[in-house]
Amino acid sequence: MTKQWASVDALKRDCRWFRGDVPCKPHKQSGCHCREADGSTCVHFSPQSGNILIIKLGAIGDVIRTTPLLRKLAEVHPSHRIWWLTLTPEVVPASVDVVLPFTPRALTTLAAVRFNLVLNLDKDPEACALTSTLQADRKKGFTLLDGKPAPLDGDARQKFLTGVFDDLSKENTQSYLQEIFAICGFTFSGEEYILDNHAGDGYRWKLPRRKPIVGLNTGCGGRWVSRLWDEKNWVALARLLKKAGCEPLLLGGEQEHVKNRRIATKSGARYLGHFPLPQFINLMDQCDLIVSAVTMAMHLAIGLRKPLVLFNNTFNRHEFELYGRGVILEPEFECSCYYSPVCPNNCMQYLRVETVFAHCKQLLPP
Repeated sequence: MTKQWASVDALKRDCRWFRGDVPCKPHKQSGCHCREADGSTCVHFSPQSGNILIIKLGAIGDVIRTTPLLRKLAEVHPSHRIWWLTLTPEVVPASVDVVLPFTPRALTTLAAVRFNLVLNLDKDPEACALTSTLQADRKKGFTLLDGKPAPLDGDARQKFLTGVFDDLSKENTQSYLQEIFAICGFTFSGEEYILDNHAGDGYRWKLPRRKPIVGLNTGCGGRWVSRLWDEKNWVALARLLKKAGCEPLLLGGEQEHVKNRRIATKSGARYLGHFPLPQFINLMDQCDLIVSAVTMAMHLAIGLRKPLVLFNNTFNRHEFELYGRGVILEPEFECSCYYSPVCPNNCMQYLRVETVFAHCKQLLPP
């Protein structure tokens, strides 16, 4: 039987699956229509009553650690369509209805939509400027005032001030998640990260299955080199782990490739190379424990719910939410390198290999 043409008025524009520019996913899978030939509504119809926009541009790790907010939004606004504007769309969870990169094309689309709620969690001038121009019933977070970032209301005041004054930042005892939930008018209650481990992507790894695998993420990015632990320390830690019956697995990106090859040669640790982000995430998911400085791999470990030994020296330790699955280790040295890209004292030399190894043993599953 040939399906009858539906009138435009019969289209379910409020359905979460409806696109308008291309066929929706249920139609591509089963050929269904908004209004079936017998007059019934499509069985996949899922009504939505509004639009919420999250603006979190940031680096990959910053985007990943904002994903717990989606769990709260699903609880408080279950029928709303969620939009997310970001510089790293590849790590935004699939549950988000519309993921937009920060491009002129996307900004044109946003300018034509009226949102029920806009949540701008970035103090970057461009994010604040965009927030000030969008159509919305409510806006939370940060905006642009006289050409400079400013909090939209009292909920964003603390996060704004800790970014302006170092002494207030040092005194802060709230985690990042407590802060962004508060900005949005919520209370953080232990909501977990949302991260795809890419288990269904077909990756195969030649790794021993009878030994605990300890991932050693040896890099920290190019901006905050004050966080780097000396190469000789990674060699010594890998040797101790091997002696204890573990399989140390070196992790990193292209920037760490040569260094990781040297560490592997000197220590006997396993190094498989560097990979595109989905494959790297899946490799990390093979580990029983992760050792890392504050960097993207830290957020991936938290998102994968792995035990974590976290190195910290330049940041406020209260910022990090490890969900009871990790420990934060800092140098045994009073240093002034707070939020400094380069440490004048190389204080990470005062984080002892024996201390790290002891905490690895404590956190490894029996």
